[in-house]
Amino acid sequence: MYLIKTPFWLRLLYPSLIWRMPDDSKTIYLTFDDGPIPIVTPFVLKKLKAVNARATFFCIGDNVRKHPEVYHNLINEGHSIGSHTFNHLRGWSTPCDEYVANALKAIELTGSLLFRPPHGRIKKRQIQKLREEKPDLKIFMWDVLSADYDADVSPQRCLDNVLRHTQPGSIVVFHDSLKAFPRLEYVLPRALEVWQKKGYKFAAL
Repeated sequence: MYLIKTPFWLRLLYPSLIWRMPDDSKTIYLTFDDGPIPIVTPFVLKKLKAVNARATFFCIGDNVRKHPEVYHNLINEGHSIGSHTFNHLRGWSTPCDEYVANALKAIELTGSLLFRPPHGRIKKRQIQKLREEKPDLKIFMWDVLSADYDADVSPQRCLDNVLRHTQPGSIVVFHDSLKAFPRLEYVLPRALEVWQKKGYKFAAL
């Protein structure tokens, strides 16, 4: 069960997390979770470069370790880096100390104080302990979920999801993963084209 558009009441439950950005300009904040990996991440970089877009990549630490060249390409092309735990752990089902240690391992590897919990699932105690270790840590969620990872969602429906719900200041989640690629490959270039025609800019977090 997931929601494409994050409801206001969920943002109220976790007010210390960042769900969207100020909407005083026509700017969209594209984010990509679960990479970096060969094939998919380079595809994303190519499509972003074509429209001079900057994005934020929330990287799994173990993928950074396994694919350093792909990771360094993200940095070299001017995108923002965040971490996404070392092993894509689910916060709700992982003991607090284990989760925090795993998240810190990825944070140290990337050197970034931007963090997104996998699946958007994190306990308040885990948030507290992470901030005790890293007081300047910024935890980003989203207000538009593309659902590109869901094999039951058609590419066209995935495109409709993001076009219908994205607005100025939106943080939009895509995934540079093999699981998401059949939808991402269809959606990303088409969404970028539509947004660009509407006068949107694309910025990194």
